[in-house]
Amino acid sequence: MPTKDVLTSADLAELRRSALGMANPLGVAAELADAVEKGRLANPEDAGDALTLAAEIAEIRTKLDAALRYAELAVAAYPSADDDRAGLARALRARVLFRLGGREDEAVAELTALRPLLLSRPDAPAYLSAALEVGGRSSTAEQWLSEAVDTLVGDRAAADVEPEVGPPDAPGVLFFALQQRHRVRRNLNLPHDRNDDLADRLENQLVRRAQAPQGAESELLFWPRPEFDRLLAEQAALTETYGPDWDAHRARLEKELVRLTGAGQSGLGVLSATVDGLVGFADRRNGAPGDPEIRAGYARELSTRPNARIAWPPERNDACWCGSGLKYKKDCLPRSRS
Repeated sequence: MPTKDVLTSADLAELRRSALGMANPLGVAAELADAVEKGRLANPEDAGDALTLAAEIAEIRTKLDAALRYAELAVAAYPSADDDRAGLARALRARVLFRLGGREDEAVAELTALRPLLLSRPDAPAYLSAALEVGGRSSTAEQWLSEAVDTLVGDRAAADVEPEVGPPDAPGVLFFALQQRHRVRRNLNLPHDRNDDLADRLENQLVRRAQAPQGAESELLFWPRPEFDRLLAEQAALTETYGPDWDAHRARLEKELVRLTGAGQSGLGVLSATVDGLVGFADRRNGAPGDPEIRAGYARELSTRPNARIAWPPERNDACWCGSGLKYKKDCLPRSRS
């Protein structure tokens, strides 16, 4: 990979997808560490993620001493070791300690400290169970996941809430805990139980939702502040779709654009919408503005108008795409991490 003066968040996302297929993956890992050390990250808050990626590359290439060094630097790069975002780096460090041998107790202590994240972080079931399995502790992984699932299912039962998979692009904590537990139990040749049945049921639910038409175009409709306030005043039910206030609306769009970038899409943008435009479109189609199909059709109509499209992302120091007048780095960019 050619050296770049500055590595952006998009560069890191691309490296996560492609680094192992490059001619010199370990060179990529070293460059990531160098970018952190020399302040060559466009967003300094990416330091922990960059070093974690370097550690993962080194571990896969069996350069365990380098992997441990990068993982420890990654943990230190977060505000504190208790920061939820540091969980993957800490679990990776424990995994490397298992592989190195002689430090198993230290690895188990690290993972035990991370165990509460099974109840709050969707990614924790995967990285904790993987680390325990590397250390030959699959039975411990099954026990921890079973207890987490019992707690999560019990919380919902107490509230008389049916377990729910969540949206296709963001399944909830329970879904991932169930899936990892199901996988670990299969590997241990344990008999199918009711929570394995629940895992299968929720996975089928997720597949059905992913295959159903989602009206995705309407999710990228952007309502400037005056239009947003008017829209919710006239169509209060759309709070569920666009957010309870303008800050939440902008945050939802920013997070969706970041997600689409991570999925490999480029040339992204949002479509600047108006209430009059939506109402007029609905009238022409004999529909209602609150109908998802009407909103999706309005978005498709807007997409044919070049002046309706707002390109994303702007440069960090450029004006934010939302029209607030603030710099992107001070306004919507941080919203993707909230």
